[in-house]
Order: sequence, then C-alpha cells, then structure tokens
Amino acid sequence: MEAGGGVGVGAGPNYNPRTVEEVFKDFKGRRAGLIKALTNDVEDFYRQCDPEKENLCLYGFPSEQWEVNLPAEEVPPELPEPALGINFARDGMQEKDWLSLVAVHSDAWLLSVAFYFGARFGFDKADRKRLFNMINEFPTIFEIVSGSVKKQSKEKSSVSNHSSNKSKSNSKGPKDDDEGLDDDEEDDDEHGDTLCGACGDNYAADEFWICCDICEKWFHGKCVKITPARAEHIKQYKCPSCSNKRARS
Repeated sequence: MEAGGGVGVGAGPNYNPRTVEEVFKDFKGRRAGLIKALTNDVEDFYRQCDPEKENLCLYGFPSEQWEVNLPAEEVPPELPEPALGINFARDGMQEKDWLSLVAVHSDAWLLSVAFYFGARFGFDKADRKRLFNMINEFPTIFEIVSGSVKKQSKEKSSVSNHSSNKSKSNSKGPKDDDEGLDDDEEDDDEHGDTLCGACGDNYAADEFWICCDICEKWFHGKCVKITPARAEHIKQYKCPSCSNKRARS
C-alpha cells in the first residue's frame, strides 16, 4: 500500500500522549498531515483513493504525515478508526464535494482520537474543556478545504503587504486616507485572521506569504515551496491544488 510520507498504520497506536498539552500536540500533528493530503498532496491522495480497491481510510499521524490504507484488522481497534470506504465516493461526485466530505469525516476523527486519549488517561471536566478550547482555536479541515476560512477573513477586510508584488492585495490599490491612520496596528489584526491554505496556521509578520490567483487562498511560501525571489517572476500564481485540478481536467 502506498503512503504519504512512508509511515505505517502502526505509527499511530504506539504513541500515547498523557497530558492535555501532549494530546493537543498529537492533534496538531495529525491535523497537519490530513490537511497536507487534502491540499498540497491532493493529486497523490486522489490517485491512491482508487474506487476499484477495498475499503480505504485516510490516516493522519503525529509526525504530520498521512497515509491511505486499509482499516485496522483488530476489533476493537487500538485507536478510533477514520471513515471507512472514502475511495468509493471519489468518482461519484464533484471532486471539491468529495474532498469536503473527506474533510468533514477527518475533523470528526481528529476529535474522536483526541477525546479517546482524554478518556483513557482520565482527563477531568476542566482538562476536557481546556483541550476542546485549544482545538477550537484552529479552523476545521473542512473550513480550509472548502475555502470558507478565506471567505470569513475577506468579510473583515482584504489582506495586504505580506505577499509578493503580484499578489491580489497589491492590485487593489492603496487604502483610503481615513483607513491609513493606524495601518500597522490594523494590519497586524487583519493578518492574524489569515490562515494558510496548506497548514492552517496563522500569519506571522516575519513570514513570506503568497496568494493563489485561482482560488484566492493564502499560503506560507515555505508550505508551497515558493521563495520571494521566485514569486517576483510569477505572473499568475496557482497553488498545488488548483494546478492539479487543471492538469486532470
């Protein structure tokens, strides 16, 4: 069975976090792997989910890797299992809808794994609440895959000055004079609401970002392997997901 990142199913159950912080770290790693499968690595993920194969599941691991594989054989399994048979729906619906469906089930699986650890290691009411609040600070995988995170941030204001010169923000022209009084302070607040379409993490002032001209999602340059120097020579940037869709259409 092919795998994203070369990790096996056994990489999950052998890792048992015991504190709220450890469970949250485990959650973030698995989440990052799943987001990678459904965004940057979507072409490989799509290919591995062959409807002609048996029931397949999408696994995320604490190492930020992902894998498409058969479900665990033991009953009950060591950890909660992801949604079964995601590959069967691949060709029966629009690709975006299929990816969104997998994303929803992936969100549910992440929560089930996190609270499985919480129950197993006796988290009390306060610990469970703290764990959920930490998790809830992140957008869901569905929000990232469907693009609703970007739509929400757009409603606040357009993001500017943290991408290359060809970016969407720079093509919109300068702000009105009355909006420019506290630009630095406002920009920090606005940028804090922007989330990377690849990893889902927030904008940081010292990081290079780039916007896809097709889906209008923002990405860390490092997540899509684009440097500021390279961005200067790109007239129209297409993120990996949009590039893959164009190649298959």
